Amino acid sequence: MVSPCVIDTRTHAYALAIALAVLAACGDITQRSLSDTLVIGELTLTGGLRSVPGVLPMVMAASRRGFDRVIVPEPQAREAAMVPGMTVLGMRSLAQVRAELRGDPVPDAPPVAAMSGSRLIEWRGSGRLTEHDLADLDGVPDVKYALEVAAAGGHHLMLSGPKGSGKTSLAERLPGILPDLSLEESLELTAIHSLAGALEPGDDRLVRPPFFAPHHDASKASLLGGGTGRVRPGEVSRAHCGVLFLDEFPLFRSDVIDALRQPLESGEVTIARGEESATYPARGMVVMACNPCPCGEYAATHPGNKCTCTQQQRHHYQRRVTGPVHDRIDILRHVLPPTSSTSSLPGGRRESSLEVRERVAAARERQHARYAGREWRLNSQVPSAPLARDWPLPDAGQARLEKEVLEGRLSRRGAVRVHRLAWTVADLHGADTPSMPDLDTAFRLRMGEPLIEAVLARRAS
Repeated sequence: MVSPCVIDTRTHAYALAIALAVLAACGDITQRSLSDTLVIGELTLTGGLRSVPGVLPMVMAASRRGFDRVIVPEPQAREAAMVPGMTVLGMRSLAQVRAELRGDPVPDAPPVAAMSGSRLIEWRGSGRLTEHDLADLDGVPDVKYALEVAAAGGHHLMLSGPKGSGKTSLAERLPGILPDLSLEESLELTAIHSLAGALEPGDDRLVRPPFFAPHHDASKASLLGGGTGRVRPGEVSRAHCGVLFLDEFPLFRSDVIDALRQPLESGEVTIARGEESATYPARGMVVMACNPCPCGEYAATHPGNKCTCTQQQRHHYQRRVTGPVHDRIDILRHVLPPTSSTSSLPGGRRESSLEVRERVAAARERQHARYAGREWRLNSQVPSAPLARDWPLPDAGQARLEKEVLEGRLSRRGAVRVHRLAWTVADLHGADTPSMPDLDTAFRLRMGEPLIEAVLARRAS
């Protein structure tokens, strides 16, 4: 038997596979015993196995290539078993794997230590969001409707308003109106968390959309991905199929703001480090919140305006959200502290998150059926060319978009986003194609114009 000491442990996940390949070449085990078997695991100098990150995505890739059995370190057997139809062998040492492949009695071995947990100093995190409900919030009916549209179509959203207007409270309630993840989405998200080393032994698949809210001091590597030695996915990828909340967005570093262009546009992020390059999915909703000025008190149309900033300070602060990033945001909402006149819609009531989630789920089902067999799932993900070709707007609607572009109110990219929003508005009320009122609502959402009258008209119809 080949001594495990000759294996270079810097090969990490390949070390066990290399050792078994050497044993097979020496005739100690048969090549047949390794047929259709994926082998994952790092070796210690004493021949024990060590856990490695990224087991789930490796097993998913192997399953797509016809493998039906996998050997992994014992603590990661549950993670590997998340892939349907895969036979999983959780082992503790090279000696145990060798005995299993030879058909010999499996010897005892010390337990394999789990990877260092990412939750040793973690607070309740996103779990506390289950306590939040839309019914808790008074007023802002147009912003609640905007949240519903964003959730239904997976659209990016910017909330602007003075401090204390409820921007954070609104963003924290967005995950509550999102439906559970599908099996495909769940595996994708769990695989990303596996690559990030964020899965603990005994964890099940992630079934609820995630919510991450990094501080504005977060580095580019932590937000977009990167690191030294091994490229890891960042917060924007860990929020895949969920919500990434960027509070005080203008205070983020300029390189972080500019780097968000790719995930906002394409739904993925590519990280290059030396000879290593990795592309991770990032199809979550990005919700940005910003104050109108550095002090956060400015409210031009509100009687409580207490801003002490100069016009130049406000202008400089607002310019930090660059044009290219702003153009990639689907929905813009200006949030003001509720007053007695805006506390609720006439004749309306406070809907719970569960009620809104049911409408969002129904709208997403319509999109899944419409895009069956395609590479995208939601309206926000449809490329411009097939959108215009296969799901066009009515002639009058297309003419209005062209007029808005020619008059400079919309860029070409902005017109595409209004087109997508119109389909989401139509999906929410079960229409087969967007109408002119749907397009008008989409335009209002995009431009930040008042929505209350449009919402009342829609609810009355």
